[in-house]
Amino acid sequence: MKTADWGELVVLAALWGGSFLFMRIAVPEFGAIPTMALRVGIGAVLLWPLMALRLGHAPLRAQPGQLLLCGLLNSALPFVLFGFAMHTLTAGYSALINATAPLWGAVVAALWLKDQPSGRQMLGLGIAFLGVLGLVASRGGLGSQGDLAAIALALLATLSYGIAGSFNKRYLHATPPLVVAAGSQMGATLLLVVPAILTWPQQGASLRAWLSVLALGVLCTGVAYILFFRLMARLGPARAMTVTFLVPIFGVLWGVLVLDEALTAPMLLAGAVVVLGTAWASAAPRVRPPPEPADRP
Repeated sequence: MKTADWGELVVLAALWGGSFLFMRIAVPEFGAIPTMALRVGIGAVLLWPLMALRLGHAPLRAQPGQLLLCGLLNSALPFVLFGFAMHTLTAGYSALINATAPLWGAVVAALWLKDQPSGRQMLGLGIAFLGVLGLVASRGGLGSQGDLAAIALALLATLSYGIAGSFNKRYLHATPPLVVAAGSQMGATLLLVVPAILTWPQQGASLRAWLSVLALGVLCTGVAYILFFRLMARLGPARAMTVTFLVPIFGVLWGVLVLDEALTAPMLLAGAVVVLGTAWASAAPRVRPPPEPADRP
């Protein structure tokens, strides 16, 4: 990859890693559902005009049901689950759990799409699973029902991401990525707007919380999606998805620097095992070039 590509990849990872910081600030004041409704709503407002200018509305009208389900599985449901979890979990810890999304993606693809994992992938998935167990133990959640419930919600969120991956591959593989991004955010907004109104906090939120929500919608959703699709167009999906392994680094970093979150050696070790195992399982096997034909005498 070129230096510019690496630069954009790091910026994207910093933005998506920052989403856990902004959620940790906004959720206690707004609540999980209103925070995420605002996030996807702002993202939809930013992405819809871009899609309309480039591609028009025809692709959006062609698959409304699939895009609505994509919005549920890829945004509305996992965002809200992470929101509830982050009443208890730190930003850094949540970012590390988020690294299990490709792990669930491989499992769901094997069960649903019959994409059977290779021996290398099975080994990587096993290592990542051990890392997940280590994350739970490092939190001390085995003796705390509140911690266990929050961890379960976060893992359900990453499972939803995994299901969304197979769903998109099955039903939206021919749909332009920008349409999927804009349509899914619009669908997620439609799904969350009424629950958000019903659960809107009675007390006004602080300026810090409002700025965090704006950052979630503008930077971590709108700008991040634009960067992601630029990278996909230049590098291809496989290389663009390597951002998954950089996000936890920034999630932990922002939590420590901005929120003064505690960082323990067991937590770092378990998170590293998750990321490395998932990276090993997700790496595409090397394809050897065919041998050159021998010169004829």
